[in-house]
Amino acid sequence: MQAYKLRGKIDEAGNLVVLESLDMPAGDVEIIIWPVADAVVSSPQLVIQSEEANPKRKVTTKIKALQAWFENTQSVPPDFDAEEARWEALKEKHNL
Repeated sequence: MQAYKLRGKIDEAGNLVVLESLDMPAGDVEIIIWPVADAVVSSPQLVIQSEEANPKRKVTTKIKALQAWFENTQSVPPDFDAEEARWEALKEKHNL
């Protein structure tokens, strides 16, 4: 599978606008979006909102090197089904 990295932007209406053309056949694609790093830093409002949305958890662990990482993770939602997640991962991996 070939991966492509393109630049784009989200307009005021919330639509994704790709600024570059791509030489590949027409068809469905899967899109993964990362905000541009300097855009996130230059917008303090976004940083404040993300900190409020993800409060730090209090976690105790014997492995001190992982303490900060555990505190920055989100807890599992109550409706999370591990078996369903495994099945979805297998379907994606093996194109089922």
